[in-house]
Amino acid sequence: MTTSSLILIGIDLAAALVLSLGLYYRRHHRRDLVVAFLGVNVGVMSVAAVLGTAEVAMGLGLGLFGVLSIIRLRSSEISQREVAYYFAALAIGLFTGLPQTDPWPVAALVALILAVLWAADHPAFLARARHQVVRLDRAVSDDGELRAELEDRLGGTVTSTTVVELDLVNDTTLVDVRYRVPRAGVRPAARGGVGPRTAASAPAREGASR
Repeated sequence: MTTSSLILIGIDLAAALVLSLGLYYRRHHRRDLVVAFLGVNVGVMSVAAVLGTAEVAMGLGLGLFGVLSIIRLRSSEISQREVAYYFAALAIGLFTGLPQTDPWPVAALVALILAVLWAADHPAFLARARHQVVRLDRAVSDDGELRAELEDRLGGTVTSTTVVELDLVNDTTLVDVRYRVPRAGVRPAARGGVGPRTAASAPAREGASR
């Protein structure tokens, strides 16, 4: 085993630990997926190191991505965020497992993957965006009425709705909704365009009504 191979193995193990423990577990706390990410990464790196000749490198990469897709389809449901971590773990293992004469370009690509995931999955990135699947206790077919009802209940500005189920028998609506919550310290305006009273304006109105 060459010095370059040993350096790449070290880069892979360090990157896998940063990805699974430093980024994913610290933010989402799912131990089972930490095991999955580490297993996928080290497994792919080992297979690529054994089979990764110049003649089979392209086919090996496509085949490994195909295997991961099959695992994804047959496993329990995971979010799109976790799929991104899966593919990052696989890509890092593939990069570092294939034979390289110069390990530092690979190290730069691995660092780029980690940096992108760190930024894209940071809590401050699109922090006001929310996603909920909501079941309303009445059937609502009008889009404007549905948006107003959801904004009242969720306390945010609805950006997109998809009615999953409109049950006219049981009088319920199941809707997939994307919305934005207000900035910290800002309460949403009441329906009809009238915002909440401020502390300064409340006494004036009370005095006018006497």
